[in-house]
Amino acid sequence: MNKSFLFELCADSLEAAHAAQAGGADRMELCEDLAISGVTPAPALLQAVVESVTIPVHVLIRPRGGDFVSTDAEFALMRAQILAAKAAGAAGVALGILLANGRIDALRTQELVSLARPMHVTFHRAFDETSRLDYSLEDALEDVIDTGVDSLLTSGRAPNVLEGAEALGRLQTLAGERLEVMAGGGLKLGNLAQVVRRSGVTCLHGSLSRPRNWAGEESGSFTSLQTQLEQDLREAIRLLQQECLEPAR
Repeated sequence: MNKSFLFELCADSLEAAHAAQAGGADRMELCEDLAISGVTPAPALLQAVVESVTIPVHVLIRPRGGDFVSTDAEFALMRAQILAAKAAGAAGVALGILLANGRIDALRTQELVSLARPMHVTFHRAFDETSRLDYSLEDALEDVIDTGVDSLLTSGRAPNVLEGAEALGRLQTLAGERLEVMAGGGLKLGNLAQVVRRSGVTCLHGSLSRPRNWAGEESGSFTSLQTQLEQDLREAIRLLQQECLEPAR
């Protein structure tokens, strides 16, 4: 049976990148500083990851935390970060820019998408900051599609993917073959199967974050963290296989 799902691990370290490959992730989004929802990884980390794994590495293009409205200087930095990711051998980038009024900045995003080619381009969760009474889910989606990206990473403009499951399903139906909708934001092992069932979305993104054992391991905390993440990822893949590949009962 052909594989009908995709899992992208959000990795913020070399150890997490190694766990992504060993645990069976289809690809990874590499970033740093997950405490502020991620920023562009340092060049040294990017190079080390690209050189040590074989699965596709997608790079978060985000110069700083906070909102997604970019100054001219930040836009120039994003351009430089995209070129650096391409030169390092990355397979894709995740990016997104908003206007001050909370709508998609389609023109500048289009420019970044063109610069990034032939890499895969994802419009990241800046989309989830567009929730406004005068800016419908449908209009926001069409603006993202107009930018020319390949994928949209979103929680359905909800606090997390479980609460946004219905909206995720609507987005996937509306996008059709024009765009890959990827569910991300608050994804956990405990809600993964329910998100798939309720939304119908089978492209998923997450760090699978939960309290991990940093102490009490003779082999060292980093090894313990990597092993635990790899185990969690294997379980996530098993759940996806169960939901997407096994015949309905």
